[in-house]
Amino acid sequence: MDYENKEEGYYNNTREEMLAFLPQDAKTILDVGCADGSFSKIIKEKNNAEVWGIEYMPEEAKKASTKIDRVFTGPCEDNIDELPDNYFDAIYFNDILEHLVDPYMVLEKIITKLSKNGVVISSIPNMRYHSALKKLIFSKDWKYADHGIMDKTHLRFFTKKSIFNMYKDAGYDVIEHKGINITKSLKPWLYNIPFLFTALDMRYLQFATVAKKS
Repeated sequence: MDYENKEEGYYNNTREEMLAFLPQDAKTILDVGCADGSFSKIIKEKNNAEVWGIEYMPEEAKKASTKIDRVFTGPCEDNIDELPDNYFDAIYFNDILEHLVDPYMVLEKIITKLSKNGVVISSIPNMRYHSALKKLIFSKDWKYADHGIMDKTHLRFFTKKSIFNMYKDAGYDVIEHKGINITKSLKPWLYNIPFLFTALDMRYLQFATVAKKS
């Protein structure tokens, strides 16, 4: 996968909109796909927490290791077994699950790493976002890009409903499931007229989910 040629800023995105989902009492946190540790550092300081990370890219993992407590390098699938059981109060997947060959398996395995009241928190791109849906339906096109919904490094594509079902099938109870990064465009409202405004999920670039063990 072409992760080395990502646009500037890809590996130091602080994702501040995801801070709202962090439990205030979380003291042991894992950031899967922590990149250079920019977001991990913020949650470490915010909660005065012990923060671990997993990062695919060696150079970014090296940077992250200077900011947080421990960093594993390589595919997250190869590192899950190295994590302690029943340990993490929160595990973040910020726009990571869609890059995995089998995100369903990853969620099923990583549930054993959560503490008693621990949660998994994820951000996942919305395949029904208005611009992606327009290209698919009206332009009859499925074209990959260097970034965005159709990022060529995405291996899986999700909707609000399929994200919810993925968590349920993996043994989780979904606590919160909401759209984030809403568009300012009026196009979704126009597209919704024939649907009687029942497809407003197309306004959201991603869906954020918080889930705990069933």
